[in-house]
Amino acid sequence: MELMEMTAARLGEEIQAGTITAVQAAEAALNRIKEKDKELNCFITVEEEAALEKAAAVQKKIESGELSGPLAGVPIAVKDNICTEGLRTTCASAMLNDFVPPYSAEAVKKLEKAGMVIIGKTNMDEFAMGSTTETSFFGPTRNPWDLERVPGGSSGGSCAAVAAGECSCALGSDTGGSIRQPSSFCGVTGLKPTYGTVSRYGLIAYGSSLDQIGPIARDVTDCALLLEAIASHDKKDSTSMPREEYDFSSALQKDVKGLKIGIPRDYFGEGLDPEVAEAVRKAADILKEHGACVEEFDLSLVEYAIPAYYVIASAEASSNLARFDGVKYGYRTQEFEGLHDMYKKSRSEGFGEEVKRRIMLGSFVLSSGYYDAYYLKALRTKALIRKAFDRAFEKYDVILGPAAPSTAPRLGDSLKDPLKMYLGDVYTVSANLAGLPGICLPCGLDGKGLPIGLQLLGDCFQEKKILRAAYTYECVRGQFYQPESSRKEGGVRL
Repeated sequence: MELMEMTAARLGEEIQAGTITAVQAAEAALNRIKEKDKELNCFITVEEEAALEKAAAVQKKIESGELSGPLAGVPIAVKDNICTEGLRTTCASAMLNDFVPPYSAEAVKKLEKAGMVIIGKTNMDEFAMGSTTETSFFGPTRNPWDLERVPGGSSGGSCAAVAAGECSCALGSDTGGSIRQPSSFCGVTGLKPTYGTVSRYGLIAYGSSLDQIGPIARDVTDCALLLEAIASHDKKDSTSMPREEYDFSSALQKDVKGLKIGIPRDYFGEGLDPEVAEAVRKAADILKEHGACVEEFDLSLVEYAIPAYYVIASAEASSNLARFDGVKYGYRTQEFEGLHDMYKKSRSEGFGEEVKRRIMLGSFVLSSGYYDAYYLKALRTKALIRKAFDRAFEKYDVILGPAAPSTAPRLGDSLKDPLKMYLGDVYTVSANLAGLPGICLPCGLDGKGLPIGLQLLGDCFQEKKILRAAYTYECVRGQFYQPESSRKEGGVRL
């Protein structure tokens, strides 16, 4: 088995055993990027020399016994809206094209403390605004399963990189499904933790009440180990929540006996691809066969999640992105007359079309005369959605459903109709509005050979329950092949 076909956990074991070194693992990832990334465009920035130097330093600590964790020496990619000291962080925007942060995000510091080696920054939708990774200033990322299709977004670069074997695992951020939806499209496993579990310090904000950093990997075990590495209470982040324990890997048990799983009928109505529905229901049947109690129920308010989400997210975006004005850092227009002209031209030239659309929408809903009609109403809807989930979790341990209404669309299709792109988030945004944890993992292929994602949601701080259910399903499902081997060997083993 090639190094980049191993899971992060397996790679870490080999490094600890001395079979391979951290430098060899980093070289394998960098070589794979050179081989694949010209056609995929998963990475915006790769600094080969710095990565190899870091790998060599980590290897010395492993050999001395200073680093003995399960992920020490494993190469990892980081989404390009997460600050990395000395390494360019662009948010896939012309506005931050040359920005090199003077500090690292708390999650990045946690990775480094665990001995992981950052090999580069991955492509994304500009400022995380999009669902296809087509709004990037650096061009679209392509799906490794079909180069004419999108990888999803906004963490499409991270998910495509893991699927293509350019890295064993990656960090993404999830504002309305930006980890789970591209994980579904790319056939990888992605986890959005409970809001406040991972520090947002150093994450360049889109929607501050919704954003959460999370892991993307080959399997559930890797996601659990990565979450253990990055989760913590951080005083620098006022939204960070202290937790009693961070031992997520203890939930990796093939046992769902007695687990109560609810399937919202609302998720299986109009707009859901029949092949996606069939694959998700088969996954539910597998969990039922292994002892889980599975039943359907009415979640309600599902149709209000998308409008509430986009009103709140756009309002927060218009506020968060006001800091990018061409004064202290970021893009500044070359020709201007006076301060206000500089502001207007810098922002007009520095931001892309989708970012401008959401800033304008956010400014509108926050404006005098419309604040009560739109923004406050959206906040009330958010509270009602949270209550609907509270009622559901009084009865169920896990909520099961699709991660996306279809498999990956073709490049260009979503950009023609932004509203259709927004509606593609229908199954994921509710978890962000309610602050819930969610995981997406592959549950089959459609007739075109494209991955289908299964989503499992849990109550706040109940990551262990969704990890347990996901791990059990994964064990029964068997290995889910990566794109190239799926074409050679016949796809998913179910």
